[in-house]
Amino acid sequence: MDRKIKKVLVANRGEIAVRIIRGCADAGIKSVGIYSECDRTAYHARLADEVYYVGPSPSIESYLVQDKIIEIAKKSKADAIHPGYGFLAENAEFAKLCETSGIIFIGPKSETIALLGDKLEARKMAIKANLPLVPGAEFDNSNISEVESIAEKIGYPVLIKAAAGGGGKGMRVVEDKEKLSESIKSAIREATSAFGDGRVYLEKYVIKPRHVEIQILADMYGSAIYLGERECSIQRRHQKVIEESPCPIMTPELLKKMGEAAVNIVKESKYVGAGTVEFLVDKDLNFYFLEVNTRLQVEHPVTEMVTGIDIVREQFRIAEGKKLSFKQDDVRQNGHAIECRIYAENPEQGFMPSTGTIEQYREPSGPGVRVDAGVVAGSQIPIYYDPMIAKMVVWGANRTEAIERTLRALNEYRISGLSTTIGFASAVMSNKNFRKGDYATDFVEKEFPEKRFSCHIDDIKQKAAISAAVFEYLGRQKVTVNSPGKKAGNGSTKNGWSQYYRSRSINRMGGSR
Repeated sequence: MDRKIKKVLVANRGEIAVRIIRGCADAGIKSVGIYSECDRTAYHARLADEVYYVGPSPSIESYLVQDKIIEIAKKSKADAIHPGYGFLAENAEFAKLCETSGIIFIGPKSETIALLGDKLEARKMAIKANLPLVPGAEFDNSNISEVESIAEKIGYPVLIKAAAGGGGKGMRVVEDKEKLSESIKSAIREATSAFGDGRVYLEKYVIKPRHVEIQILADMYGSAIYLGERECSIQRRHQKVIEESPCPIMTPELLKKMGEAAVNIVKESKYVGAGTVEFLVDKDLNFYFLEVNTRLQVEHPVTEMVTGIDIVREQFRIAEGKKLSFKQDDVRQNGHAIECRIYAENPEQGFMPSTGTIEQYREPSGPGVRVDAGVVAGSQIPIYYDPMIAKMVVWGANRTEAIERTLRALNEYRISGLSTTIGFASAVMSNKNFRKGDYATDFVEKEFPEKRFSCHIDDIKQKAAISAAVFEYLGRQKVTVNSPGKKAGNGSTKNGWSQYYRSRSINRMGGSR
């Protein structure tokens, strides 16, 4: 099959919708956007070639309404649907609905999503593909005594995981038998609420592992390759917040083993499209299969920066029925890339979401800096969706240069009106253990037990007040002050200096001026 895609409906919102819309434009493909009630003026809705209202603000009434999205795709004469990540991206039922409606689903086949989206089935597939697994077992949720026996056999600590989802939902670390029963009940409740499926299973908890993933591409002719690895161990609530590539501890030998293991499970499952195979790596460089994400990853730009491969463009090519345009030997990793996810969250309050209006928004730029954003000044961060604002990705010739550039770029970032994770990211980049590459998935809890990241909002307000007082004093003294880099003239310098002070007084974590 070789079917030209001329128009793509982007079944998502925010920064990933913007990324795909731009990918469409780069490929000469028309884009169709959808928006909910609170996203009427959202950035992604402004960029799409066509845009359609999909429903009220809650995602269950808009971005998750499968029939409505298919209806819009048909009305707009879209050839294909790109689901991005989240929402319907790993929903086998939606992929099947696209297939039966004659619309190309830009992702794996529905049966593959169903197979690998179920973690228990994915473990079975990994065994068939000869991948190393963390010891674990499924069990009857209603038989707690059976669970206790399994946990004792595996050995504490154990990890309870949801069979049907990810993102830390339904996940619990259990240190001893006394906490097992209640932890399982809690995990079942959360998994049922998040995924509509309360099945959970046990795994041996690997102490201080690194979370490393392999990006793969596979066409419908049986060819599959891996595009290197991403280090994803900087996490909060089991969710990634900073990623980098290459992994600081990676060796050529280990990468080859992990890459070939990822390709093995891809071929065993007859996978087609872009995807990610995730692993845990222990201190002795032993690696264990974790899961397969059957979609575009949030952190895909990290791989794009070091390989020069446009993964979204490759998704389009594969969906059109084309063969992979390059072989494994053609893939090269060049330099080092770091991604900081910029969330509307307050790190000092347990990364609680911060909703509201972005009053000021200015992105960093300069050599090696890329920002994938879903907002502009005046954008709303609503309560209904993930609070990600943007992904800032920085490239350097080596890891040290990438870290320094990341710090510089974070220092340039200006967001006001709500709290963000910019200060947190700066604190991580400045941390001695991160700079040495010596960290694991417990990094945030271990290095920042008091949850203090960069300057506190009260410090920022105090500096802003001092700046205002100094400016007022200079005005009373009739002192002419030149704004940085400009000559005095016609009184315009006053506004320039005020602008300078305002930019300096914005909370690096996003507080008000």
